[in-house]
Amino acid sequence: MLDIRISQAQVVNEGTISTQDVGIKDGRIHAIGSDLSHLDAREVIDAAGRHLLPGMIDDQVHFREPGLTAKGNIATESAAAVAGGITTFFDMPNVKPATLDSDALEAKFAVAAGRAHANHAFYLGASNDNLEAIKTLDPNQTCGIKIFMGASTGNMLVDDPEILEGIFKHAPTPIVTHCEDTPMILENEARWRERFGEDVPFSEHGLIRSREACIKSSRLAIDLATRNGTQLHVLHLTTAEEMALFKAGPMKGKQITAEVCAHHLWFSDADYDTRGSLIKCNPAVKTAEDRAALRAAVMDGRIDIIATDHAPHTWEEKQNPYFKAPSGLPLVQHALLSLLDQAQDGIYDLATLVQKTSHNVADRFSIVDRGYIREGAFADLVLVDLNGETSVTRDNVLYKCGWSPFDGVTFKARIDATFVNGVKAYDGKTVNPVANGQRLSFNRG
Repeated sequence: MLDIRISQAQVVNEGTISTQDVGIKDGRIHAIGSDLSHLDAREVIDAAGRHLLPGMIDDQVHFREPGLTAKGNIATESAAAVAGGITTFFDMPNVKPATLDSDALEAKFAVAAGRAHANHAFYLGASNDNLEAIKTLDPNQTCGIKIFMGASTGNMLVDDPEILEGIFKHAPTPIVTHCEDTPMILENEARWRERFGEDVPFSEHGLIRSREACIKSSRLAIDLATRNGTQLHVLHLTTAEEMALFKAGPMKGKQITAEVCAHHLWFSDADYDTRGSLIKCNPAVKTAEDRAALRAAVMDGRIDIIATDHAPHTWEEKQNPYFKAPSGLPLVQHALLSLLDQAQDGIYDLATLVQKTSHNVADRFSIVDRGYIREGAFADLVLVDLNGETSVTRDNVLYKCGWSPFDGVTFKARIDATFVNGVKAYDGKTVNPVANGQRLSFNRG
């Protein structure tokens, strides 16, 4: 007997959309077919007229645990994630203490066990003094190695050229990079401080965290990867100029891949006037022209992956003037909805979105049995109604920080159910109190 049979869904998978039944048993997809009514099931979901997608795999979140849990934690933020159709997340290492060795990685997995509503992995962070930990890392222990190239908080800025070279040479996993040039940014900050004092308008953020700082750092990362034959994934790109650094076309066979985040595809610098600090993030939201270039790159394959860079801060922190208001915004509950909105506006097609949010992430990071709607794969799925609506208010936000940059927006679609390892983690209204997320497995030999 099946645990769940989803009937007559519009299944979006591997470049096609077709009407299918999907049978779930023991955490995995047991059967896919045009009619599975002959298979008994404990629960039958009539999905006629709705779309079934592989759950989004978000390769970039900051869930703030350990050490920064006033802003969020693994339990609260992963609950918001499954409500947003995200079934898997990769968490970043810039926590307290930072995740800089194998013991710290295992400590995070221990914290997540029984509390993470979505499947999960954790990045090992790079610093100027942990090259030996990187060299000895088990490549199947982590999703990748995160390098803050030119921009970070705490002790995670890697600015020693010899260390950078060594990390790119010896990394046993893909390297992911945050590319902004700190000296250029510090110079800009000093100039803007002279002009405005401490109360710099938030609309200036994209000029201070400038396009030139992004381009310079991205070029450096690509050069290092090219010389060392490194598997490189460049995170949260924001400028039209950076798109020229990447190859168009399918991801298969690429050594260097590129990512954009949902908020950079939605907002532009015109939104600073109304959203202010709530959309202050690093790298900064840039111009409408940059946004158009990013959207085009999603469709032509220069952008391989779409993520969130979910990074909550408290409402109180965000009320500070420019230099004291921290950068980052909570996104996991609404990122997929924002992308579906754009698909319905004709900016992308659904098959491409699924490729960039699920298929490519699974393939790029060698995740075992996830990211596709296939018999035998884990049943990580999201059921969406493109004719539903979702209005974002402070009352229905699930983040611990209690706010969203999309406050007041009504999206055209609605997430009706999210399944994690074959269990309904979200029923369209509430998150299952039982956290069913699993530690990810990787297949890297």
